Amino acid sequence: MRFLCFGRSALFRVKASEDASSSIDTDELFNDLKEKWDAVENKPTIIIYEVGGAVAIWLSSVVINAINKVPLLRNLMELVGVGYSGWFVYRYLLFEVRLC
Repeated sequence: MRFLCFGRSALFRVKASEDASSSIDTDELFNDLKEKWDAVENKPTIIIYEVGGAVAIWLSSVVINAINKVPLLRNLMELVGVGYSGWFVYRYLLFEVRLC
């Protein structure tokens, strides 16, 4: 078992699976999900959060499509995204990743 470290703290453990070709039992999965759903006390709250999340994803998709239709703004947003991604890689990933 190895740890993947960023700086001084270990973020997560990487474990190689011994049996990578094992199949998933769907009946067991559905039974497990049903048991977990039955154990939830505030079902209406969970449903409201799920619907709210779906609406937020749909609304953000509409906004992004509207931005993509403006020709200059689309290229500007792409440039900002590439610049931020480059800065993030330089700042956090390029020199700080070490295997413990």
